Amino acid sequence: MRVWIDLTNSPHVPLYAPVVRALEARGDTVLLTARAFAQTVELAALHGLEVEVVGAHGGRSRAGKARAAGGRVAALARWARRTRPDVALAHGSTDLPIVSRLLRIRATTMLDYECSLLQQSVCCRFASRVLAPEAIPLDRLRRLGARPGKVVRYPGIKEEYALAAFEPDPSVPAALGVRPDAILAVLRPPPELALYHRMENPLFDDVLRRLAAHPEVDTVVLPRYPSQGVAVRALGLERVLVPEHAVDAQSLVAAADLVVSAGGTMNREAVVLGTPVYTGFAGRMGAVDELLIREGRLRRLVRADDVVLERKASTPAERVRRDPADWLRLAFD
Repeated sequence: MRVWIDLTNSPHVPLYAPVVRALEARGDTVLLTARAFAQTVELAALHGLEVEVVGAHGGRSRAGKARAAGGRVAALARWARRTRPDVALAHGSTDLPIVSRLLRIRATTMLDYECSLLQQSVCCRFASRVLAPEAIPLDRLRRLGARPGKVVRYPGIKEEYALAAFEPDPSVPAALGVRPDAILAVLRPPPELALYHRMENPLFDDVLRRLAAHPEVDTVVLPRYPSQGVAVRALGLERVLVPEHAVDAQSLVAAADLVVSAGGTMNREAVVLGTPVYTGFAGRMGAVDELLIREGRLRRLVRADDVVLERKASTPAERVRRDPADWLRLAFD
């Protein structure tokens, strides 16, 4: 088959890199498009993925997002007529399901956060199939327009599939300037441009300043957008490192003693890789994170003092590894 995958945000790159390899291993041709947003294109190059860049982000306003989406749908439709994919797959791309419906391409949308109502309603209504974790109740998916007949659910969380074959590169922290004897903290700022995360979240700044004040802690901040990196560097905090370019974040998370993130994917990567992780997410909590919190695998951050500054266990628990090829059978068969 000719399989089209659309990458619209940075976390989609490490998610789909093993899927691309699994598709190519079974003889399929993979066609990759990417939106020029955050570090998506740069990360694709880091993971050895060749992408065709189509469109950009529309900014913070709903009007800007709508204009950008309309232009990107038109551009992707022209691209798809030229490349003629047989099936399509994306995680959170609203553009791919719309184009696929217009051109009669069988499309699967993946989701693991059901509270972004506008985005996921578009994805679920226009896609041919909806692939979601078992943790999300069917009634929540039904509210998004995902009829029971098009929903396929998988066990576990998506990061257990995406990281199944992953082995961390131990040289990454030192290459960023982390001291070998330091407690390593990795921070990910809130997704300020996302519609599902519109409220101010002072927790990130509070945690950052607390970590910077501790002489034994080195903190690596992984900004989502260049403006976030500029803002953190301008604070001039000691032992706070902000990479100029995309890095192997999964290796960094695996080496870290703690992770604090206001998003989703990096939190769940830390869960899978055995690193203590705190969520400062200020939006509505989805079913997957609710489950991880109940199980004690994800910690809810209320105050900066909640973060425990200590080295993690030297022998983390055996991590769950699931075959990403299982997704392909659920997505297309």
